[in-house]
Amino acid sequence: MKILISGGSGLIGSALTKELVNDGHMVFVLSRSPEAVTDIPENVQVLGWDGKTTNGWGNVIDEIDAVVNLAGSPLNGASPLDIWLTKKRKKVLLESRLNASHALIEGIRQLEKKPKVFVQASAVGYYGPLGNEVVDESQPAGEDTLAQVQYLSERSTEVLEEMGIRRVIIRTGLVLANNADALDYFKLQFSLFAGGRMGSGEQYYSWIHINDEVAAIKFLIENQEAVGAFNLVAPNPVMNKDFAKAL
Repeated sequence: MKILISGGSGLIGSALTKELVNDGHMVFVLSRSPEAVTDIPENVQVLGWDGKTTNGWGNVIDEIDAVVNLAGSPLNGASPLDIWLTKKRKKVLLESRLNASHALIEGIRQLEKKPKVFVQASAVGYYGPLGNEVVDESQPAGEDTLAQVQYLSERSTEVLEEMGIRRVIIRTGLVLANNADALDYFKLQFSLFAGGRMGSGEQYYSWIHINDEVAAIKFLIENQEAVGAFNLVAPNPVMNKDFAKAL
């Protein structure tokens, strides 16, 4: 298959790209800094884009079988300071996702052969802060800022279903990998002997290993009956105190 990945140079995208290439697929990666994309198979075509339009890539691809939209400013930010949800930070989180979605939709409209499946990235933050309540994909979106960012990003690609394209939404938990920024932030605290549980330590983490994340996305691309939202998390979430102890 020919597969287009936006945000393909990030943690999930780079791991997914390698696996898809190993499986014999042709992969195109959209990146705002193509010159900085290095840890990627040589036969992958990296195309520069501004995250807003089809400039630089819309005229290069004339047909595609699948699209994986991972684009958007990282929820955990570029540094630990980005945990503060300022008005500017909220705007960046939302606009980076909506702009990317609109650009991909416009590019798909122009394709001679349109994709059969579109995978839209989201996160379990879609449900909002719920404590120890168990939820599934039928739970409505939360009302906090991060939940609304995910809700609106999911809605942004609904129009693709009217084009007859199978749309899959992946609501991902905390992705664990040796090179994951989120895990690095935790490890930094412990390396400075300042690590430990947060408050009561009873906050739940719905997590997933990077290998399982990639395998799940591949499965959803290939399974023609897969439609709608899927939670990409390990079967058993852990409390913050248990996570801290394991780390």
